[in-house]
Amino acid sequence: MLGPVEAIGPTGRAELHGARQRAVLGVLALHAGSVVPIPRLVDVLWGEDPPRTAVKTLHSHVARIRQALEDCGFPLVLQTRKPGYVLTVASSSVDALRFEEELRAAKRSNPGQAVTALREALRLWRGDAFADAELDGWGLREVERLQELRLSAWEELWDAELRLGEHEEVLRELPRLRAEQPYRERLAALHMLALHRCGRHAEALETFQAVRRGLADEFGVDPGPELVELHTSILRRAPELDAPARGTAPAQLPARVGHFTGRQQELASLDALLDEAEPPVVVISGAAGMGKSALAVQWAHRIADRFPDGQLFLDLAGHDPHEAVSPGDALAHLSRGLGLPDDRLPDATAERAALYRSLLHGRRCVIVADNAGGVEQILPLVPGTAKTMLIVTSRQTLAALGSRHAVRVFALDALADPDSMTLLTRVLGTDRVAREPGQAARLARLCDGMPLALRIAAARLTGEPNRPIAELTHELTGAGRLETLAVQGDSRTVKTVLASAYLPLERAPARLFRLSGLIPGTSFSAALGGALCGVPAEAGRTAAAELSAAHLITPAGPDRYRLHDLIREFAVACARTDETTSSRAEAADRLIDWYLHVAAEANRIIDPNRDLVTPALRHPAPGLPFPAERRAALAFLGAERANLLPVVRFAREHGRNTAAWQLTYLLTSFYDTTGGWNERIGLCREGAAAAVELDDPLAEAEMLRALGAAYFMTRRLTDALETNARALKAARAAGDLEGEGHIYNNTANAYAALRRFDEAITAYQLAVERCTSAGNRLGRALSQRNLGHACIRRGQPMDGLSPLTAALETFRELGNARLEAATLDTLGEAYEELGDHDVALDHLGKALAASRAIGDRWQEWESLLHAGQVHLARKDFRAARDDFDQALLISRDVGNRHSEAAALDRLGRAHLGLGDLTAARESLERGVAVRAGVPDPYEEAHLHRDLGDLETRCGDTAAAAAHWARAIELYRRANATADADLVTRRG
Repeated sequence: MLGPVEAIGPTGRAELHGARQRAVLGVLALHAGSVVPIPRLVDVLWGEDPPRTAVKTLHSHVARIRQALEDCGFPLVLQTRKPGYVLTVASSSVDALRFEEELRAAKRSNPGQAVTALREALRLWRGDAFADAELDGWGLREVERLQELRLSAWEELWDAELRLGEHEEVLRELPRLRAEQPYRERLAALHMLALHRCGRHAEALETFQAVRRGLADEFGVDPGPELVELHTSILRRAPELDAPARGTAPAQLPARVGHFTGRQQELASLDALLDEAEPPVVVISGAAGMGKSALAVQWAHRIADRFPDGQLFLDLAGHDPHEAVSPGDALAHLSRGLGLPDDRLPDATAERAALYRSLLHGRRCVIVADNAGGVEQILPLVPGTAKTMLIVTSRQTLAALGSRHAVRVFALDALADPDSMTLLTRVLGTDRVAREPGQAARLARLCDGMPLALRIAAARLTGEPNRPIAELTHELTGAGRLETLAVQGDSRTVKTVLASAYLPLERAPARLFRLSGLIPGTSFSAALGGALCGVPAEAGRTAAAELSAAHLITPAGPDRYRLHDLIREFAVACARTDETTSSRAEAADRLIDWYLHVAAEANRIIDPNRDLVTPALRHPAPGLPFPAERRAALAFLGAERANLLPVVRFAREHGRNTAAWQLTYLLTSFYDTTGGWNERIGLCREGAAAAVELDDPLAEAEMLRALGAAYFMTRRLTDALETNARALKAARAAGDLEGEGHIYNNTANAYAALRRFDEAITAYQLAVERCTSAGNRLGRALSQRNLGHACIRRGQPMDGLSPLTAALETFRELGNARLEAATLDTLGEAYEELGDHDVALDHLGKALAASRAIGDRWQEWESLLHAGQVHLARKDFRAARDDFDQALLISRDVGNRHSEAAALDRLGRAHLGLGDLTAARESLERGVAVRAGVPDPYEEAHLHRDLGDLETRCGDTAAAAAHWARAIELYRRANATADADLVTRRG
């Protein structure tokens, strides 16, 4: 298309007849690989006034073009594809597309490569685009676009040649095109600069005047600001216009760091910036020792050939306010690097900044400003041209820079474990790591992904080739890990770089930093930070924001932060040095008090009936860090989940045993609502141990009861019964009649799960009696509800209706929405067993709505599972599948493997009902795998029963028989003889 339209195939040139055939082939080639709709092709041939036979004529043209292409060796490349036609050829075989790609590549290349690429691209032109084709409509705009790209390519070529100092060569070619385009300003600018560099200053100035007069006469406008600025610079013979001296471009980049590892995602994202029309300022931020400078230098070397006018580097020493390089000194350093003599350097910083931007004008340089301390150091260094790339590293986020310039921030965190191991292997050698792979992996973990720590550890081992890695890992597990991460003769240790970040801090953030090392969990909220320091939450939030900006703490969610392990260890060391023993003890008490207060307020919101404990705080109660609303309380404790067990242990370690068991108690409503029962076991064990140490039988009974409930929820039923027996003994010793009622209820739950229904019903009746005697309406109703559920499971749903109805009435009177939802759910089960599916679904729908309204994920799971079972009974398999899908998602979200296995079994049944045997197999076999980790003979029997049904549908009677035999065995072990008999009849 870059001249007469031609198609040349393996056997010669295609015989095209007529300008319109050439037009159709040309526009299809311009969009090679993409469908061009028929209306667009009609428009390109006839514009706004097509004949009535336009489409028919187009089809005729296409048929002839297709034949011509086949004759020259291009069969099947022109295809009909709705809603038009497509030419299926590679873009590299179309001259116009090759030209555009080479032009784009040249713009990304250094001047030398660009000159070669652009001359190759321009040689593709054989005349005007579509010279012998007849186009209309949007086709004319395509021709104009190609012609404009051709002019742009010439401009890029001469711009590159001027950068190479080839101004005389430019003057041999450029005037011819200028004669055709006298008012094209970029062309005029290139002409003026070439004339100036050849010493023809007067002609350069006259060129400007000619353009100015022509623009005024022809268009009534003035030249643009860039051309005016160039004219002014020529008038004053500005040194930045001089031709670059060959071989003098600055190359100040330090050597790449040895064995650079990882950061592939960051490097790919950085590379992508090169394609942007105006590259942003790049800020690489992160904590001390995370490899910011290494990444900046690595990337600068990687892209150096794209910036042939120089690579500049300076260390701003911003980590130390006393050593930080001033903006004026930084500008002086960079200007010297750009070739400016000292005697031409102005005194005023603003004038230096203006001259620096002038020196960079038109140049393609990469500048690395390492270790910036703040925005004020960087602002004067931002180039005035989009052709120069500024890369900044800083321990600060430099957020304010984004209010003035386009900025792209790359925040570095620790290396991932595989990258850490790769770095150690590269430094130590494959053989040495292969001899002690486990110890090498442990060493990587002890360095916690900090590149500086990894390099120091590797350097120590490199200096002692025969030393086992295990010796160093043992040394690093001791008390002085930070002191161990040092190499003799190198002052840059982990401790010194962290100290350089800590020492300049203001008083408030410095105190929060060192006290944050005392926090036992994985993350902390800004509100806790304030409480820890004895200041309001807002002051804590401000101090945390300053620490985050300095990358001493890392954001871990909304208003939440975490510490890197080595930084945490440094914070602890700072606390030992800069805080007194009493101030550290006070901070520990404030931390425990804060958690007690938060748990107590959350419990009051989630379950106000759980009122056994009112904690006594040692310090004034802090403000509540969440709105006094149920979902907000659950969400906040959800964010704290990973911290709860460490905090209870922390309380015990600091002699606060009462706080330890009370905190465990106050968190019960959170776990009842959200699940997480394996974590709950650990909490209750700590709480029970604290109660034993206090010699408080009431607290011990409460904690053992809670532990028994956690065992029950994880299907550790034998453990649940043993723990409940211990709890009952403690409750009797404490004279706690109400507690006895709760424990009997929990014991009955375990018996019912084991399908020992006679023992379960006896225990439930004892629970009802004890709670009634103690005047505990809630406990009595809960036991009644569970008694009703046991009757249903025993196969006596009618007997269960009376205690369930009584329980529901009580829960409504008490305003206990969670247990009201649970009882509605159980009534739904009862009516399902009675065969009244409409009433069952009505109760289950109400239970589901109520559980969702209060955010009770566990009850939502149960109601979905039971609703799905009703739909199965009605043979509404699609509705059942949808319910079970939702139940499965919830079980995985809360991490309850028992619930997951149950949901997978029911989902498999629904797929069987729908006839999707592949999906049924996937669900049931996955259910068996999950169930292996949470044994439950009754539920496992369901899975094998259903797998037997599946194998029967698949025609494998032997496999079906094996599954059914296993199901019968498990049902009998679970005391479910009726279920076993039903499976026996299948055989």
